[in-house]
Amino acid sequence: MINSKHGKHKNHDILNLIGYGLAKFDTRFVSAFGFKTKNSFFEYVVKIGIAETVGTVKNRQDLFDPFFDSGRKGWWQKGDAYIHRKIFIDSLFGTMDCKSFVDVVKLYLEKGADRTFKTDKSISPILKSKFKQLQITGQEAELFFMRNYETIDYFRDGTLEDARLFGDGYDFQIEVKHRFYLAEIKGLRTHYGSVRLTENEFLKAKEYQNEYALVVVCNLIDIPKFGVVFNPTENLSFQQKEIKSKQISYHTKPTAWIN
Repeated sequence: MINSKHGKHKNHDILNLIGYGLAKFDTRFVSAFGFKTKNSFFEYVVKIGIAETVGTVKNRQDLFDPFFDSGRKGWWQKGDAYIHRKIFIDSLFGTMDCKSFVDVVKLYLEKGADRTFKTDKSISPILKSKFKQLQITGQEAELFFMRNYETIDYFRDGTLEDARLFGDGYDFQIEVKHRFYLAEIKGLRTHYGSVRLTENEFLKAKEYQNEYALVVVCNLIDIPKFGVVFNPTENLSFQQKEIKSKQISYHTKPTAWIN
């Protein structure tokens, strides 16, 4: 079950969802799956191959327990080391009630090891879109940066402004003592790997040079760390790759939109 090269459990994402659901909803989460006790649910998770042992499932709940007002301490001694996982799941599913969240977990199971669970046909398109975000590191990395950017020396005591909607070659602007920095955020599940800059991001980095930082949030599977490179077009080696793709769009005939 463990990827020996990087230490990542192959069912990392679904185990996090299960642990989050158990910590937040407790026995209601188990009941929504049709089980009377936690232990019978734990055994089921082992039976379908999501976890090796009952302890693996319980440990995942222990990881999330300290972040909910449930009376259970869980792994309280680890402090906020793993709170980024809770924040990421909150950002996607935090407003859901127990039944809706269980539908998310069932959707994940339907796509993976257990096809005995069929999700309700009424499940919303936006919920399916949020489900897809679980496999993408970008949003998780951005949320971690937003919460922890001041731990980077250059950004300490800085004011963060979100620029992601502008699509102008950077994700955030940080103002520090009347000096402006631009930060582009990339995420990696482990501590090693390559990242990609779009042409827009690359040109913006060349324009702003030492005021442009490529921030790579590494090791998202465990305890994330920052890798920061200022003036990345000068200080890193990039290989240009041209990808040709056909973009299809559909256009209406000229139409009077107001009668």
